[in-house]
Amino acid sequence: MASRRRPRWYFSLRSPYSWFAYRDLMSTHPEVLDAIDWLPFWEPDEETARLLADEGVTLPIVAMSRAKNFYILQDTRRLATERGLTDISWPIDRDPCWEVAHLAWIAAEDEGRGKDFVAAAYRARWQDGKNISEPEVIAGIADELGLDARRLSTAAQDPELRKRGAALLAESAHDGLFGVPFFLHGRDKFWGVDRVAPFVRAVLGSGQADKPAAGKGTDAPDPATHADLFPAGGDMGHAGGCG
Repeated sequence: MASRRRPRWYFSLRSPYSWFAYRDLMSTHPEVLDAIDWLPFWEPDEETARLLADEGVTLPIVAMSRAKNFYILQDTRRLATERGLTDISWPIDRDPCWEVAHLAWIAAEDEGRGKDFVAAAYRARWQDGKNISEPEVIAGIADELGLDARRLSTAAQDPELRKRGAALLAESAHDGLFGVPFFLHGRDKFWGVDRVAPFVRAVLGSGQADKPAAGKGTDAPDPATHADLFPAGGDMGHAGGCG
């Protein structure tokens, strides 16, 4: 009989909802993060999309309307305020390549530092306002963690890491992922930052999940002035957190 898989969560270094879920778990139940498998999800570039197409895999990524774009800006602003986050430096992504950061995560994970890389990348993106699609930013994170800066900053150019990244995205499709953060416990699926608490209860087996601790943080974005925070397409979504 096949052994039951460990609980897992799909995170994205692009997604504010995924970042909120990460913060909530770190502030209330870091032991859950230690007990589950972490898998990345991102919007693939043309090369990764071709690798997926060769395997017959289509990801659930659709174009986003302008109205939905504005809603996400308002929603993330609310969620940040609820968490007391006011030192956020909200990024504006223009022509990003998400392989740069997410394939670098694979390289960091190979060295047993994947979780540290996620923490540093989230901090760089959401608090320091850095563009994590720039290899120089990834090199800086690698230096900070004592990892091979060249390997991490050039991960998107590594054919083997490309294949492994495509395999992880294919696995997300097989798991039924349609947005992030996405959690699995046995056959149960939990989508979005508002499903962190029931996922925690499922992993722990009993008890109540705690409310996320407030953080400190400049103001979250004003939709009137940050309409290009999220492009009109990609892996974003609604309040549930398809971010």
